Formats: sequence, structure tokens, C-alpha cells
Amino acid sequence: MTSSPAPMTSYDAPLPVVLAGARGHGRWHLDNIRRLQDKGLVRLAGICELTPLTEEELDAFSLSGELPEQSADFGALLDSTGAVIAVICTPIPTHTDLALTAAARGVHLLLEKPPAPSYAEFRRMADGVAAAGVVCQVGFQSLGSHAVPAIRELVAQGAIGRVDGIGGAGAWARAEEYYRRAPWAGRRRLNGVDVVDGVLTNPLAHAVATALALDGSIRAEDVTDIETELLRANDIESDDTSCVRVTTAAGGRITVAATLCAEHPDEPYVLVHGTSGRITFWYKQDRVLVQRSGHGPEEISYGRTDLLENLVEHLEGRADLLVTPDSTGAFMKVVEAIRQAPDPVALPDDAWYLAPDENRRVVRGVDGLVAAAADTLALYSELGASWALPKEVST
Repeated sequence: MTSSPAPMTSYDAPLPVVLAGARGHGRWHLDNIRRLQDKGLVRLAGICELTPLTEEELDAFSLSGELPEQSADFGALLDSTGAVIAVICTPIPTHTDLALTAAARGVHLLLEKPPAPSYAEFRRMADGVAAAGVVCQVGFQSLGSHAVPAIRELVAQGAIGRVDGIGGAGAWARAEEYYRRAPWAGRRRLNGVDVVDGVLTNPLAHAVATALALDGSIRAEDVTDIETELLRANDIESDDTSCVRVTTAAGGRITVAATLCAEHPDEPYVLVHGTSGRITFWYKQDRVLVQRSGHGPEEISYGRTDLLENLVEHLEGRADLLVTPDSTGAFMKVVEAIRQAPDPVALPDDAWYLAPDENRRVVRGVDGLVAAAADTLALYSELGASWALPKEVST
């Protein structure tokens, strides 16, 4: 990924951190901050939540009998704690304003993905952060995997011949309660503000970002054409079963298909197609399978650099930043194409069924379609799915 120059100010560990959004996925960040606090790298100085966490929830963070400060006022909390880093894990539409609130105070950022709900909001955030001279790491954890540079090196060495394209597949499942967890869940807009909480822009956004990274097409200008097919089985506003095909400035093709209505949920993966082999990357597991002519299959497991830990090391002048805002520009072009596309099409009633023991909707045959799209770089409509409409094209 692209590097970012270290800030002029030098910092000494442990760095004070404020977490905005400590419930839901924020629990993961809370646990990760505790892990880094135990290593002496950071100190949880504050938590910004509308409903404060209990003492029991925060007991593990007690330092000398003092618990982290809590407030619903993010800016005031940054001021009172002297935070050096803010971790933002709040609803998607709030990302830009909170990031700029931190930047205005010289506070560096780990900003959860997707960084913004539209390309305009992304640019407002990225430009504002750059103008403030602070560092922003975007939370695509899969891009901290050591498998990403390793795969790119294999490709550069010609291990699988010329790359013909990259596919991505995500067959996941979410119960109907998933869409009731927050007012913005499963919405395209809320109270006149963009949300764009779709399968490819939020839960399986890593598949899109990772495929773009393996192609080396990470900046906005690297994308020349985007085709989308957005559908939904659930009674939501946004999409839960979709595919996208990206054409890059270098002539590459990237197709990513995903669903939250899988028959048999499995690990998502990215697949690099070459003229003499292929590389499969299960990015949540940091696991790679290399299959190439003249060799037996080779499976390799890689390590991973945590993005908050990388941000701390960057601020201390010991590492390049892994996921800068500009290196997510291509991903944000995909988000923008999905935002501008027509509203997702509701699948016909006979295309899905309710799994009563799990209270979730399942699309018949979707697992095979998702895998076939990654394998052939074709869209659902090109694979003969009866419910898929002709693609929408964005440039």
C-alpha cells in the first residue's frame, strides 16, 4: 500500500487513545486496545458513547484504579483526555464529521471502513485530514495481511503467468435481526443522508478492497468503469445479494460477488487468475493456495499486522502506514457507483426461503452463483440467474 510520511511531532508510548463507538463491532476495537495496552503501546483514555459502558465492562482497562473517561461529546473528550489517536467505529454517515473533528485537534485516526458513504464525503474527509497534517489509517484489516505483498510478489515473478483477472466471493449469512440492530442498518439513505449499507460496501467490503489491492488498482484514478447488479432478498432498502465488475486503467478486470443469504455460509476469498495458474486468498484467515503449472498445490499461512499497532509504530517513526485514505480511493469509487445505481431489485418470492431455525432468508443456488462469478469474472445476469437484471454501468 502507499506510505504516508510520519508526523513531525514525536510520541512516546503508551499513546492515549479515545474510542468512538464501543458497542457492536466496537467491542472488537475495545478488545484490541486492551491487547495493545497490555503491551504498553497505548492507553485507553476515553470512550465516546451515547450510553456509557458500565464499570464491569471497563474493569480490564483500569489503571491505578482510574477508569477511562466517558462522554457523548467527542470533541470535548478529545480535549480533556489529550488523545493522540482516535478510533472511530460509529455509523457510516458520521465518519467524515467525526474524523474532521479529530483532525482539527491534531488527533490521528483509525477510521473504520467504509471510510464514507459517498465519494464526495470521502474527499471531504481525506482532504481535511491531509490539510490538518494528521495521519489517517482506514480500517481494512485484511490489508494488514502479509499475504497481500506476498501474492503481489508471486504475480510479479510470473508464478501464474499473465494475470487475466481477479475474482472475489463472499457467501455469508445474516439473520433478520441484523437489519434491526440500528436505524441505519440495511439503509441506502436515512433522514436525507447517504448510508449505503450494502453487502459489498460494508460487511463484505474487504473482498472488494482486497481484490483491488492485489490488482494494484487502489487509487480513484485507477478505476475506469464499474458495472453493478444490486439485489435483495430481505425486506430492506439496501442490497444483500450483489455483484460488481471493475475495469481498471491498466485494462484489468475485477469481479466480486457476495451475499448475506448463503445456503451454506463459508469463508470469503479473492482469486487471482493467471494464464498458467491461480492463487486463492482466504483473507480472513490469511491463508493462500497457489496452484500453477508444473507444481503441486502449495498452501501457505501468513501473519498479519494489526492496523492500530501499525498506526502507533508509524507515529513513532518505525513503520510506513499500511492503509492511507488515498489507497482506498478505488474502493470508494465502487461505493459511489453503488450509491448512484438504481435501488436494489427485490428478488421474487420463489427465489428465496426462510430458514426458520435461524430466522434468515436464503437465496436458492446463490452459493454456486457467487463462486461462479469469482471463477469466471461474470456477473449474475451473465451466469443465467433468472432474477438478475441487466447490469448498470458507471464510469
